[in-house]
Amino acid sequence: MGTLSYFASMSADGYTVDAEGKFDWMVPTDEVLAFINEIETDVAVYVHGRRMYETMVYWETHDPGPDPNPHMARYAKIWQGVDKVVASSSLPEEAITSARTRIVRDLQLGELRRIANCAPGVVSVGGPTVAAEPIRHGLVDDFRLFVYPEVVGGGLPALPPGARLSLRLVDTLTFANGSVYLRYVPR
Repeated sequence: MGTLSYFASMSADGYTVDAEGKFDWMVPTDEVLAFINEIETDVAVYVHGRRMYETMVYWETHDPGPDPNPHMARYAKIWQGVDKVVASSSLPEEAITSARTRIVRDLQLGELRRIANCAPGVVSVGGPTVAAEPIRHGLVDDFRLFVYPEVVGGGLPALPPGARLSLRLVDTLTFANGSVYLRYVPR
């Protein structure tokens, strides 16, 4: 059986984007990027909603420029080497510009579990909207959360309202910029 993992970066008050839809306050340092690269090496499939895909597809054609950041270049290779599923009823087919990517117009919980069971590694669900129902139904096996030292006062919650889970902390790491990585699994 495959592992379904929820990866989220959030403010200290629990939001992935602020009330204006911005996340410019969530800038990872090289230390954070290096760690993300390490924990992403076990990912076989990314499952994203439309907005998360539109944000992440940048990595398909990442241009390192004249002074490349090795952590960003490594993440671009990770992204490009992984299968991607975009759960969206509204994204046009021609908007899919990355290789190894398919759209699922109505991603049902059973299909998500099937994807996880068939994957040769972790299936990483990114984006709180697409992850909400799997979290509410207890399908997520692993929570990888990055908390940034910012309070934004509102926006899109990283965890779905109404969800009730009992979790066990299995890993934690504090970074020099005050960000904290928390990894939980269900009890």
